[in-house]
Amino acid sequence: MSSLRPKKMSRVSVTGSKRVMEETIEAIHSVNLLHVTDYDDAWDGFDPGDPIEGAEEAAQKLVTVRALESTLDITEEDAGRTRILDDGELEAELEETRQRVNELDDRRSELEAELRDIEEKVDTARPFAELGIDLDLLSGYDSLTTAVGEGNAEAVRRSLADASGVTSFELFEEGDYVAVFVYPDVDLDDALVGAAFTPYEIPDLGDGDEATSPEAYIEDLQHRHEQVESKLETVENELEDLKHEVAGFLLAAEEKLSIEVQKREAPLTFATTDNAFIAEGWIPSDQYADLAETLSADVGDHVEVEELERADYEDGHAHDHDEIEHGATDDGEAVADGGQAMSGGEPPVVQDNAKTVKPFETLVGVINRPRYDEIDPTFVLFLTFPAFFGFMIGDLGYGLLYMGLGYLLMSRFESEGIRSLGGVGIWAGLFTAIFGVLYGEFFGLHQLGEVVWGGSPPIHKGLNPAYADYALGWLAISLLVGMVHLAIGWIIDFYQNLSHSFADAVMESGSWLMMMFGFWAWIFADAPPSGAAPDLLVSADHGVFAGHPFHLGFTGFSEIVGFVGLAVFAVGLVLLVVGEPIEGVEFLNVLVNVLSYTRIAAVLLAKAGMAFVVNLLVFGVYVTEETHGGETTEYWHFGVGGMPSEVGTTFHGHEVVEIMSAGLVHGSVAGVVGGILILVIGHILVLVLGITSAGLQGVRLEYVEFFGKFYEGGGKPYEPFGYDRQYTTEE
Repeated sequence: MSSLRPKKMSRVSVTGSKRVMEETIEAIHSVNLLHVTDYDDAWDGFDPGDPIEGAEEAAQKLVTVRALESTLDITEEDAGRTRILDDGELEAELEETRQRVNELDDRRSELEAELRDIEEKVDTARPFAELGIDLDLLSGYDSLTTAVGEGNAEAVRRSLADASGVTSFELFEEGDYVAVFVYPDVDLDDALVGAAFTPYEIPDLGDGDEATSPEAYIEDLQHRHEQVESKLETVENELEDLKHEVAGFLLAAEEKLSIEVQKREAPLTFATTDNAFIAEGWIPSDQYADLAETLSADVGDHVEVEELERADYEDGHAHDHDEIEHGATDDGEAVADGGQAMSGGEPPVVQDNAKTVKPFETLVGVINRPRYDEIDPTFVLFLTFPAFFGFMIGDLGYGLLYMGLGYLLMSRFESEGIRSLGGVGIWAGLFTAIFGVLYGEFFGLHQLGEVVWGGSPPIHKGLNPAYADYALGWLAISLLVGMVHLAIGWIIDFYQNLSHSFADAVMESGSWLMMMFGFWAWIFADAPPSGAAPDLLVSADHGVFAGHPFHLGFTGFSEIVGFVGLAVFAVGLVLLVVGEPIEGVEFLNVLVNVLSYTRIAAVLLAKAGMAFVVNLLVFGVYVTEETHGGETTEYWHFGVGGMPSEVGTTFHGHEVVEIMSAGLVHGSVAGVVGGILILVIGHILVLVLGITSAGLQGVRLEYVEFFGKFYEGGGKPYEPFGYDRQYTTEE
């Protein structure tokens, strides 16, 4: 069962003699329930505790383990079975692993550095090889300036032609590479001012008999590059083999050392004297007894556990709580001395939702976890978001695929966030399938309606001319859904503001409820001074609720109701301005926010239209007419069971008046193959766009319109002192 409130939290104190502090830490750690709060150094005679001996050594080993994991790129997927890891085994195996990893990593670094050096040398020599110029032609002249570089040959030519002091010059070019020979010897930087030219340093290819051409030099370097790459690949393979060999050990070592450091550094959060210690923290109130029983069983009478307060939901604190006093007797036991409990701050938040609802906590967490004094909107989100999504897509085929994708995310991934998204996907797919059955649609085709509803499903999307009234009907329904959804948000806000005062609740939240319902009552009455309500809301001939398509007999409120609504709106506006003057400028939100929900109908029609186009291209669509009560109505039919040969023929008992598309599958073999491709790719596209449109629009309505009425978030995460083991076991 889900709760609209986080779990009730209690602030507790654990007080005892220092001689049992390590046993107490072990006991608290084992239950993994107490969210320990830091001592704020506020009591006379009490100081923050010192780490237990060995904490620094354990922390250094932990740093070493994590560095080795980073070097080997070890992740949780590389873990093997859980194992018992004693201190002696950890010490010996860690040192051996460190030496092996560092030796291979150093060798890898040397080879990578050598590869970079070779590549730099190749890059340096490549321009000279491309130009085909021997390097001995580029130096040794008394009256000739030479250079090789990268630049625009024409610009270099123009600059040299215009340069004073240049008698003659010659350029050789290949691509962007340019070799320059200038007579007499001049300063090329001055001569090439304004020309894009970057000179290269002439590489050293040896002297005398050892000299070689740039081409041969590059060839030698490339051969050496291949040799080094082969050695590097060997080292990489050795590291990969070593990774598989030691991954399980390193993950287990990290876990063991993390737990050890966590325990040994715990006293840093305690208040201590020479003989006693006090630890405080938060725990779910219904689990306080578990903590007390564990400490009693493991430590006995040498430690005292006390529930200091149970935090109220109104402001995150208990208004009436017991003061506690701390001191210590000569034997080290903590006793009262007139002190005050250390500050626990706001209690951490543990969302109290049923297993089926928990995946939606991830969606809430995108904004932030609720504060302790806030209503947790997760359950409301669980009720509304899948319904919005399912209504907008409304197709059994898509719904089954969404459920399948959600199941894959839940079953194939370890990440809690991805698994939660999978859970959301399953629920969204379920509602998509339910609405799909009500619409009688399976991948946009209407044969499901024939099978389940005998051709007359209870609701329609509104694309077919015979049921076009539903398109406008969903716009009106979207408005009503918006009013209900927003009202829930303001009612929650009203309830939360009651903790301040009833007057605050009325002015801050009740005013908005009055404004919204008053304003829309005026619209639904089509009352003066505007009298401009759309016919789809209030008309007897065209109104949605007057039989087009819903037979509710509603044709709008009376003018009196409209005037009363306008008056209620005015009163609400006055209350809002009195309570929150700055919010008065946003009074039109009661119109804008409700209209925002028409995006539900818009996405519904858009997705239905996309699926219709895919099926029209593949199966084709023909049109028939039927006359009822003197009115002729068109019906669109997919050519799933064949297509009529021409207009005017009788097909399935009805005369065909138009063929919108003959359909690819009713043509040549190439048309059939093309139709199958369009069918598959088209519906995959609709499936994906369903997530990005219906999903994002649904989330927007929740986050912006709904959450914005009452929710801020910012709760402190509940981080109990303990560890959930994954790679090690104590037995």
